[in-house]
Amino acid sequence: MTRTLVELLHIVAGVVATAFIASLAVWAVPVAGRTIWWVAYFSMLAVVFMGIRPLRMAWKTDRARRNTPPTADE
Repeated sequence: MTRTLVELLHIVAGVVATAFIASLAVWAVPVAGRTIWWVAYFSMLAVVFMGIRPLRMAWKTDRARRNTPPTADE
């Protein structure tokens, strides 16, 4: 479950960072605020979509690790 949680945290961090950068951009150029937020929303969507494949791979790895019996080394 730890790999899945790390991947979820990466996605959340990417979305939060995008929102933070967008808010700074809106503060710097308030006239372009609406456009900046539209670009930010699409960027957040891209971050989520790019995180789906690593999230699925981490989930499969965690499931496989949970279903295998422990060895003497562990």
